[in-house]
Amino acid sequence: MLLDSASLCFRAFHGVPESLTAPDGTPVNAVRGFLDAIAHLVATHAPTRLVACWDDDWRPAFRVAALPSYKAHRVSPDGGEETPAALPAQVDVVVEVLAALGVARVGAPGYEADDVMATLTARASTGSASRPGVPVDVVTGDRDLFQLVDDAAGVRDVYCGKGVRRADLVDQAWLAARYGVASGAAYADVAVLRGDPSDGLPGVAGIGEKTAAALVGRYGDLAGVLAAAQDPASDLPPAQRRRLLGAGDYLAAAPVVVATVRDVPLPEVDDALPREPADPAALEELVRRWGVGSSVQRVLTAFTGAPA
Repeated sequence: MLLDSASLCFRAFHGVPESLTAPDGTPVNAVRGFLDAIAHLVATHAPTRLVACWDDDWRPAFRVAALPSYKAHRVSPDGGEETPAALPAQVDVVVEVLAALGVARVGAPGYEADDVMATLTARASTGSASRPGVPVDVVTGDRDLFQLVDDAAGVRDVYCGKGVRRADLVDQAWLAARYGVASGAAYADVAVLRGDPSDGLPGVAGIGEKTAAALVGRYGDLAGVLAAAQDPASDLPPAQRRRLLGAGDYLAAAPVVVATVRDVPLPEVDDALPREPADPAALEELVRRWGVGSSVQRVLTAFTGAPA
């Protein structure tokens, strides 16, 4: 199980009341919500391996070079990411609690958590001579990661768009029913055409989600759509042809932004689901300081009850 940690922290912060505070009055709603999410996910899906994937770089240079508008509206005056004032300190607490619990946390300089998750998915699903492949659950509230869904490789998304307790289990049948696409790769092509204002991707003007899915379905993939646009003899409607040809620069750049990197140089980590805290004394002190004992206990209970 791979956790899109930034997505889960952000959703916890906005989904749990800020009235949940530490003994000194500091808000710990994101910490509590994140830990409760882990407890529920582990208890429900029973993974044997668990990694909290991290954004070491929320706006990588290679994506900005391809498309300068990428996440540009989220840049704060100091050049970092604009976030709620009470959230960053809580993320620091989450990092400490994960370490004390013994949950693997992995990031990489110059890459987003999406790239870390894609790389770990590729490693886990294919396996190696010393480690057999295993199914992978990608936990996220970000639709971009639908591109990792692959029934043959045993990769599905636990999509928390409506909350962790109402998560959708996204496989290829789910993608076909919801978006009319046959694979995760096809969804990525739809995402390029449709765009995503929340990430600064304008998309192709006049081509929404349904039209994008229909185009990818008809022509196979983004390359096929572009070939049809450039072929005067194709059956592409004139208005769509004009829109696609007019968006040539965007369509050349956007796939670099949307596609996850699947070969990030990540270290090998012990990702076995911990059966007991890695540092009981540190965990006890964190519980005392931040008042998160009930959430930590739920996590420990879920870890102990998961199959070996």
